[in-house]
This record gives sequence, C-alpha cells and structure tokens, in this order.
Amino acid sequence: METTEDVLAGVGPRLRRLRQERSVTLTALAEVTGISVSTLSRLESGKRRPSLELLLPLARAHRVPLDELVGAPDVGDPRIRPRPQRMHDMTVLPLTRRPGGVQAFKMIVPERRWTPDPQTHEGYDWLYVLNGRLRLLLGDRELILEAGEAAEFDTRLPHWFSGYGGTVELLSLFGPQGERMHLRARPKQKGTAS
Repeated sequence: METTEDVLAGVGPRLRRLRQERSVTLTALAEVTGISVSTLSRLESGKRRPSLELLLPLARAHRVPLDELVGAPDVGDPRIRPRPQRMHDMTVLPLTRRPGGVQAFKMIVPERRWTPDPQTHEGYDWLYVLNGRLRLLLGDRELILEAGEAAEFDTRLPHWFSGYGGTVELLSLFGPQGERMHLRARPKQKGTAS
C-alpha cells in the first residue's frame, strides 16, 4: 500500500512531465497560476511539499483533474468530461487541456441582434462552422460562412461574430500571435467527382 509520503513524492515528477509534454515554460505557468517560478521549480524537484493551495491552480492551468496530479488510482473511465462555460451570450466548451500554445473550443453562438462592437487582442484564430451560418466582421469586411467553411485571421484585426439566421455551432482554434493554423487540401481537378 502506498503511503502519503510516497504519493506526495510522485507529485513533482508528474507536474514536470505535464508541463514539458505541453511545452510550457515555468515562467508561462507562473503567469497563469500566480505561483512564483521558484516555488514551481521546487515543487517539480520535490524540494517543496505540495499543498492543496498550490495544486488547485496547477490542475486548472493544466486542465487536468486534481487526481491526475496526485496519482490517484485509475478509475477505469477514460472519457474526458469538459464543462461548458457561459461567456456573455455564448456557450464555450474547452477541448484542450493545456495552458499556452493553441487552444481548441467548441462554441455555440446565438444570432446577436445588437450593434456589432468589433474587438482586437493578441493572437490568431481559426473558425470552422459545424452547423448553422456565421456572420463574421473582419475590419471593414462582412462575411457569411456556411457549415463546412472556415476562416483564419489575426485577432489584432477588429473582429466580431454572431449566428446568422439562428444559432451557429463552430470550432475555434486560438493561438498566440504568430501561430497560424492551416487547412491543407488539394484543389479539385476539373471533371472529377467530389
């Protein structure tokens, strides 16, 4: 039977492995969690005893259950159960579980009937319409995207989006400035069946 000390001794290596698998620096993790770089380093090396106050923000930042950080026994169910979040009038379901890098979300956006208020921020976004129609304002352009269409843009460009003619479901891949996502497809050749 594993003792409490054995369990706690395994936390540091798990924290380091999670962070390294996600290619996150200690500095980036410190910014997300509010825990100092030196404390994170000591936790990973086993020189600092993990506490609930330190593990909770780390579990949130890595988007993993607390059980995964402390090495609780596997309960045998591999399904991930992300929790939808309400952001203003949208429902957002995070699909990635790591801080930094490209983040994936499923979004359900109603038709917004108010005057658009385009916003800007650092990053790069790729939107793919799953169901419905999306009204997308990019700078001075207005685009209507149908199911199966995608848009990719620098979020420093003023942008705003809404369902068009009803609710729209979409996937969003959002990355830091400079990280671009590309959909690669061969062009259709004339006279071939789709």
